[in-house]
Amino acid sequence: MMFLRELFRKNASTLLSMILLAGLPFVGSSSLGFILYNNQELLQHPTLLQGVLYFVLIGLAMAFSLLHTTLAVLITGFYFGWVGFPGMLVAYTLAALTGYQIASRLDHGKMLTFLRHFPKADAVMREMKADSWQLVFLLRISPVTPFALMTFILAVMGVNRRHFLLASVVGMLPRSTFFYWLGTKAQDIMLLLRDPGTGTTGKVLVIVLVTVSFFGLYYLFNRALQRALRKGIPEA
Repeated sequence: MMFLRELFRKNASTLLSMILLAGLPFVGSSSLGFILYNNQELLQHPTLLQGVLYFVLIGLAMAFSLLHTTLAVLITGFYFGWVGFPGMLVAYTLAALTGYQIASRLDHGKMLTFLRHFPKADAVMREMKADSWQLVFLLRISPVTPFALMTFILAVMGVNRRHFLLASVVGMLPRSTFFYWLGTKAQDIMLLLRDPGTGTTGKVLVIVLVTVSFFGLYYLFNRALQRALRKGIPEA
């Protein structure tokens, strides 16, 4: 109990930001659904300027957890077709970089400093950072891990920014490509948002990706723990 009080007292802004990032996608996605319902022709024939503005806004919305990434992919696939796929990747990169920079500025290393009071947690964290590429990839590949919240946590952990950006984009590719394809095949935007119609293939893909993510993260954590124990964890 004392640990929790101390954690919140010294990291209140960081923890509050994480809570907001976990809940905001539901609000933003619902609002976007309402806008599209009342303006279904909004993006039917976008100009080049409108397209660029769209991808910038969609990237910032994902960065600030105002929009679920799967919803962003479905909508973009529906309105832009495959010609918009590179723009979607750029939007992802913008979202990841923006979220990383904001989290770093908000936290200022406070969480890592706090964890140094708990040698076991600090040692395991440092060992997991050594596998930052694999860690980010496994978190991104799962369709159930919140994009903006994971970005915040990884930035607070201090993972290498270059590894973070590259692994984020590569990790998001399998599920993003599938849902983008669903968006390009849809005939009605509201039907698509209500029921993407993933079918058996989509359900199997989601199960496989979640399984790979879970067991991969378990393996990384266990390996980091074993390395920390071999090096010797100092007493608190």
